[in-house]
Amino acid sequence: MSLLIRNGRVVTAVDDYHADIFVEDETVSLIGRDLDVEADRTIDASGRLVIPGGVDPHTHMDMPFGGTTSADDFETGTRAAAFGGTTTIVDFAIQTKGHSTLEGLETWHEKAAGKAGIDYGFHMIVTDMEDDRLWEMRRLADEGVTSYKMFMAYPGVLYVDDGTLFRAMRKAGEDGTLVCMHAENGIVIDEIVKIALAEGKTAPKYHALTRPTRMEAEGVHRSIAIAEVAGVPVYIVHLSCADALEQVTLARDRGAQVFAETCPQYLFLDLSHYDRPSGRSPGDHDDFEGAKYVMTPPLREKWNQEHLWRGLGFGDLQSISTDHCPFCFKDQKVLGVDDFSKIPNGGPGVENRMSLVYNGGVVGGRLSVNKFVELTSTAASKLFGLFPKKGTIAVGSDADIVVFNPDRRETISIDNPHTHHMNVDYNAYEGTEVQGVSEIVISRGRVVVEDNVWYGRAGGGNFIKRGLFGGPF
Repeated sequence: MSLLIRNGRVVTAVDDYHADIFVEDETVSLIGRDLDVEADRTIDASGRLVIPGGVDPHTHMDMPFGGTTSADDFETGTRAAAFGGTTTIVDFAIQTKGHSTLEGLETWHEKAAGKAGIDYGFHMIVTDMEDDRLWEMRRLADEGVTSYKMFMAYPGVLYVDDGTLFRAMRKAGEDGTLVCMHAENGIVIDEIVKIALAEGKTAPKYHALTRPTRMEAEGVHRSIAIAEVAGVPVYIVHLSCADALEQVTLARDRGAQVFAETCPQYLFLDLSHYDRPSGRSPGDHDDFEGAKYVMTPPLREKWNQEHLWRGLGFGDLQSISTDHCPFCFKDQKVLGVDDFSKIPNGGPGVENRMSLVYNGGVVGGRLSVNKFVELTSTAASKLFGLFPKKGTIAVGSDADIVVFNPDRRETISIDNPHTHHMNVDYNAYEGTEVQGVSEIVISRGRVVVEDNVWYGRAGGGNFIKRGLFGGPF
């Protein structure tokens, strides 16, 4: 069906103007003042921002980890994303160590097909890459998977050594693809964890205290150095602290092709959350509430937040993702009730990203409204081969559009049906009031969310083959 959006304030990463938008055949067909066209449906966007649908380049739906599986699958997770104004995600397929990356891709296609309610793409998590399988990386790129993630953390699970890192990076550079890095010194961190447990330090807060910021900074520095020698652009995922940001800034200042994201948890939550009391009776694991915030990297001291906001404003951090990887508190986080190292790592956030960033950034005076769009949609689209199909409002682009109310306020809570559709039994931002709410969400010309009602369908999202890395911007 055709769709006409009238009277809105259209905002992209570079534009800000009032106009009507006409949509047909899933794409934007016409933009102009007082359009004289017939449409199957007209939406009055007076007093609203009309912005590109959000692009979240870092989610983990239906991901096995720590003896369990993330609580949102591609149906519940993409639906929650849409309620929050995100219309495209890039999730992570995983190579089983010793097996083909192509097998991993097929597994994730099976997880998503018939379930995703919005469009999606995949990165590939590489867990090993011997010389005789390097050809698979080119095949992945041909299949539209043009970025790879490797881990310096989680020895024995996802960790890759520096030789594997260099080998895969070199091939990625030759192919024109991008490498994403989870940059922490996992070898040293495991030693620190071993010491803490031997000393009887088992509470969730020790997850954070055993992962010092210097070990993240060292991982960032080393991954950048290897990438420079390998001749490949590198994207640092979920950067959490000033120490790590300093390494990115230094590298970018000397002209290295280094990019990085941060996440709302590092902008709005901090180390003190690990000490929050549960309200239960003493002796009933009253110190376990902090397990809700066990994620990697962990939450940091609050003073880091202003450094991250400055990095976003100055362009040393290009994108805000969520690293959405939820585990239910009662049924999953409790796997580590007596040992913080066994708590499944990850937290929810895919639904709340847009409102949090608008409130903290635009309302908070840290970001322009154009920068808000860039950080939540456009930059990720450009970095990961989706632009201009995604990440902007322009003739010919996919009609992924959000009618966003910049004045509406909501309090994020698991009990608020306007802010929590994720399949998890808590909200990491419980009690946070935000100004700025996605009211109508359109995916490829179809209204999927309106008045807090889901009009999309499982399987309505398409797999998007992404292009090669487009170079610095």
